[in-house]
Amino acid sequence: MSLLNQTPQSKDALKTEEYWINMGPQHPSTHGVLRLVMRLDGETVLEVVPHLGYIHRSMERMCEWDVYPQLIHLTDRMDYLSAMMTNWAYVQAVEQSMGVVVPERAEYIRVMVAELNRLSSHAMWFGAYCMDLGAASAFFYGFRERELVVDLFETICGQRLTYNYMRIGGVSKDLTDDFVPRVREICETFKRAVDEYDALVTGNVIFEQRTKGIGVLSAEKAVSYGCGGPVLRGSGVKHDLRKDDPYSVYPRFQFDVPVGTKGDCYDRYKVRLEEMRQSVRILEQAIQQIPGGPVIADVKAVRPPKGEYYARLETARGDMGVYFVSQGGTKPYRMKFRSACFSNLSCMPEISVGWKLADVVSILGSLDVVIPDIDR
Repeated sequence: MSLLNQTPQSKDALKTEEYWINMGPQHPSTHGVLRLVMRLDGETVLEVVPHLGYIHRSMERMCEWDVYPQLIHLTDRMDYLSAMMTNWAYVQAVEQSMGVVVPERAEYIRVMVAELNRLSSHAMWFGAYCMDLGAASAFFYGFRERELVVDLFETICGQRLTYNYMRIGGVSKDLTDDFVPRVREICETFKRAVDEYDALVTGNVIFEQRTKGIGVLSAEKAVSYGCGGPVLRGSGVKHDLRKDDPYSVYPRFQFDVPVGTKGDCYDRYKVRLEEMRQSVRILEQAIQQIPGGPVIADVKAVRPPKGEYYARLETARGDMGVYFVSQGGTKPYRMKFRSACFSNLSCMPEISVGWKLADVVSILGSLDVVIPDIDR
């Protein structure tokens, strides 16, 4: 019988059956040891449940057993792509509890290494995210610029990833003689590079189809989930701790806070590109203003007074908070870290439902989570 003469199948005959699949925990597109359990109808996502804890290292418990200066190295193993800033968040909390006055030169150095770290983090994210979506060549572009920053960090602290450079009262050592000229070179390179990223990827039809209108996170939802950094600003919320709760010498610098309009993957991408340009602006001002002097305060003994303390700062992924309880001794009684990545990942089930399986890769990558920052 001719196919043209067959009667159409009834709706009941086209009924589909839901099923569950695992994405991860070992999968390149999960950006670490993360497991996403997804309920699908065909390729349409009906539910996403993130499962954490695969690399939990009990860091907050470990903090109760060492003296305060010994805990700095633990912090750069959480958000290891923002290690300078996680170091800084911790030492800042201890300094505020004791009323330590950090030398002005050390404050400038902290700002400079933090903004360099933001550049290297966003450059790595750019390369990895584009590769997630099929633009493999962009990965090499991002790592090309990142290499300049990690090489520079190696000269001042001996490490390329987990830096352990901050100290309670300042930084471990002064800048090398070639530091400022190399920072100038990095600034000029990133100015050209970000424009190159734009030309390479932004207008690409496939990239825009994979990001525009995908994974929309409204401003209200972003705030309710406690999101931060480019995820929050991509949803149109102009919030940056460097401006809204300023710390160190950030009030001395002129820079803008980029925001998106729709809160989709594309806006989160554009915000990060613009943040790199703003970090370059801060660095150029810092190398003009940096004073001389000591790089660490004379702290005889680290014994925060009895009480509860909290400090926070803006990492490459958002609000990093450090809370601890002191009983007046040399070790904290309790330590708790507030992770930007944990809050940003929490919105994943909200913004993934209704999209296709391939879109989950785009959505997760746009959140830029670092799994060790979640599994503390």
